[in-house]
Amino acid sequence: MNDAHPFARYRSIIPRWDDFQRALDRPLPTCVWANPLKITPPELEAHLREQGITFEPVGWRPGAYRLQGVARPGSRLAYLAGLYEIQEEVSLLPVELLDLSAGQRILDLCAAPGSKTAQIATTVGPRATIVANDRNFRRMRPLGRSLDRLGITNTTMMTADGTNLPGDIGKFDRILVDVPCSCEGTSRKNPDATAATEDDFARLCSVQRALLKRALELCRVGGRVVYSTCTYAPEENEAIVDSILQEFGSRYHLVPARLPGFAASSGLVTWRGEHFDPQLKDALRVYPHQHDTGGFFVAALQKSSD
Repeated sequence: MNDAHPFARYRSIIPRWDDFQRALDRPLPTCVWANPLKITPPELEAHLREQGITFEPVGWRPGAYRLQGVARPGSRLAYLAGLYEIQEEVSLLPVELLDLSAGQRILDLCAAPGSKTAQIATTVGPRATIVANDRNFRRMRPLGRSLDRLGITNTTMMTADGTNLPGDIGKFDRILVDVPCSCEGTSRKNPDATAATEDDFARLCSVQRALLKRALELCRVGGRVVYSTCTYAPEENEAIVDSILQEFGSRYHLVPARLPGFAASSGLVTWRGEHFDPQLKDALRVYPHQHDTGGFFVAALQKSSD
């Protein structure tokens, strides 16, 4: 490969470029996690062995597993019974960085198709209030079916424009903003995914910023908002968070987006002559060759005052 590579614009920021290119040519591993409402991790491991399924525990996330050589894991009885959920490994990161606990009020602002909502609900258990929102009611239908399959009862679904949620919805302790993006990091499972264009940025970035801004307005003092994308583009990642920090000033600060056992790259503080808030180094960038996953970006913002 050479500079005609679809992601060549990121060559200067991606470590071990050759390894990155090779990773994109490999199939993406299947990742599942045990649903604690119905089964324990040891019980799921025993079931997988009985079914002759080879698996490898995900070291940084207890209860999650990589399956090897499994065709159509979503058609298996254990999946249909809600014993496990299928979710890309790197997609587990944003919810893990929400710092969840029982009793919190939690909003998933762009919830469909719902794996992260399910991850939230099964993490906090019944003693929490969860609102799953998405503007596309058609995409919410599979989310509802997924919640039923997994036995989740602590989640309310709503369909609204996340950039303009009414104030009377109240404040939240934790808000996930997994925004619509150019999906560059999904190219291992979606070969049509290519680098974003200026037209993509014009279409996406204003919505992404509006979603993050509304989330911060709905966050309680002391609460946390996690912003995430599955793209490499700094325009959709650091630049969005930087613009919010410039507008809201000292009311918000970034907390390190780090998890034990999961080493990845720091966020960017410069890109093509543009300088971002130094706090952006505490964001997290994941490239496919680092953990044999897709690409991802996560930033966690803590609210210190209204």
